Amino acid sequence: MQTTVFLVLITMLTVPAHASNRMLTSEFEVNAPIEKVWDAWTTPGGIKSFYAPDCKVDLRVDGAYEIYFSPNAKLGERGGEGMRILGLEPMQRFAFTWNAPPTIPYVRAQRTMVILEFESKGDRRTLVRFTHLGWGDGASWDQAYDYFDHAWNEVVLPRFRYAMEVGPVNWGNPPKLPPVASTLKGSITRP
Repeated sequence: MQTTVFLVLITMLTVPAHASNRMLTSEFEVNAPIEKVWDAWTTPGGIKSFYAPDCKVDLRVDGAYEIYFSPNAKLGERGGEGMRILGLEPMQRFAFTWNAPPTIPYVRAQRTMVILEFESKGDRRTLVRFTHLGWGDGASWDQAYDYFDHAWNEVVLPRFRYAMEVGPVNWGNPPKLPPVASTLKGSITRP
């Protein structure tokens, strides 16, 4: 699977410059040991502490990685349904497919890729590198890119930090938190 991720990245780096050069990226530290950070992204208990109220995780390459933001909604409208794990290096790297919300149907039928990298900075601190890439061209893709700049930056990643440093999110009254950055928008640099 490492070869597949590598080939996807090489392909992205060798195509002509256009919208697919876009990515959402951030690097930040949290006050939590790497084991707790890893578990937050890869276990049902961890996911429910910050990401969404329910999920389905089969922790293996090509296993399910479904995140249910609306677990009681009808099938196809619950959240990240049908997503798969692409890469899995415990305590180091976790990669999975991702889709758009049902309000952007064309992009929802596609898949992008999220890569999380973790680096221990001592017993109680972890550096997290977040990258979301694989964007296409057109108005629907632009809408999804803007949507996820907001969703990751102002909702998911701040809630992740909160869960690591304060405690689990109360899904009945989630906290209003500051974004992790002014924007996550960036681009893949080409030689």
